[in-house]
Amino acid sequence: MKLTDIQKKILTAPGRFKVVIAGRRGGKTYCSIASLAKHARLPNSKCLYVAPTHAMCRQILWSDLKDLLRDKNWVKRINESNLEITLVNNSIIMLRSADTPDRMRGLGVDHVVIDEAADIDESAWTAVIRPALSDREGSALIISSPKGRNWLYDVYNNAKHLPDWWSLQFSTAEGGNVSEDEIAQARRDLDSRTFQQEYEATFVEYSGVIYYAFGDHNIVDMAPPTDIRTPLHIGIDFNVDPCCAVIGFQHSEGIHIFDEVEIYGTDTAEMCKEIQSRYPGRKMIAYPDAAGSQRRTSAGGVTDHIILKNHGMDLRVGSVNPSVKDRIGAVNSTLKADNIRLTISPNCRKIIDALRKHTYKEGTRQPDKGSGLDHLNDAIGYLINHIYPVKQQIANVGKIRRKM
Repeated sequence: MKLTDIQKKILTAPGRFKVVIAGRRGGKTYCSIASLAKHARLPNSKCLYVAPTHAMCRQILWSDLKDLLRDKNWVKRINESNLEITLVNNSIIMLRSADTPDRMRGLGVDHVVIDEAADIDESAWTAVIRPALSDREGSALIISSPKGRNWLYDVYNNAKHLPDWWSLQFSTAEGGNVSEDEIAQARRDLDSRTFQQEYEATFVEYSGVIYYAFGDHNIVDMAPPTDIRTPLHIGIDFNVDPCCAVIGFQHSEGIHIFDEVEIYGTDTAEMCKEIQSRYPGRKMIAYPDAAGSQRRTSAGGVTDHIILKNHGMDLRVGSVNPSVKDRIGAVNSTLKADNIRLTISPNCRKIIDALRKHTYKEGTRQPDKGSGLDHLNDAIGYLINHIYPVKQQIANVGKIRRKM
């Protein structure tokens, strides 16, 4: 894929510090790779790519970056464990995660790309990354989809008026990688706030109630199927106080949640036994917290995921959890009145209470965990985000071609 006009504009724009706000599938990854390659062409350069987590470094950029540099015969050696590439001109490209900022302390770099900056703590930029640019007078590309009006919102607006700064905001449609039909479908599928944020690249202010799309239209008295061959879909949030599960079934129009489980002072094995005692002989599909692949709640050190499998549950879970904003966006998109895909039985009083009352911390887009309302909502989120993810696989976008 050749550079689009917007990508060319970003790469050639003046300004030492560039702030780019882009819609979903707007070409951020290829633009990040191109920016790193552009600066690494200079001999003995040190270039840094920063993503919110180590897993995202690998998933978003690592493979495509290696392939492009190999195709250009620029690679001297690759360090897989440290996510570093040394080029034949002795330049180095390093990938680091913002959740371990100490690994970046002491670095002096010529260029940094901060990807999905809205999901990175402001202190990673101010206390670690920005100082790393000082001794070499390095440059930065801060690129992200928006996430409420957090620090990135301030940086983007300040960049319009500061010397050596430059900013740009463009939608998914303007990015030119997604068809008009697909964008129209996304508008129908997603709630309005999520669409504005993810596709129109708008800084949407999120405050107050998290699940604002929930209402009486989602409370439906629907009996679960009696046929034991119909699988039960179970969202699970691992905790000790409490361990929570939501139980539902899938039908032609969506998911219906008809039961809830909340047990204090428990473990995963006890939760499994409770669910099986309520619905003996049923096929069960579990959508757990991805961290359960490492968590050990049994005396024998067996992980939570293995416990679920040992109790006959079919697991549907990724290697990492979806971001909080994506999980919330997925749930809101299924709750909205003009396209209902999630309904709750009126007997699930704790779920209904949690959806109605769970709020963000004041002045942030971080869910308030002190209220105790988050556990059942997280369990619903794991289930819904797997079946109706916000991050849809967009057809006909195609893989990045390694040409620049």
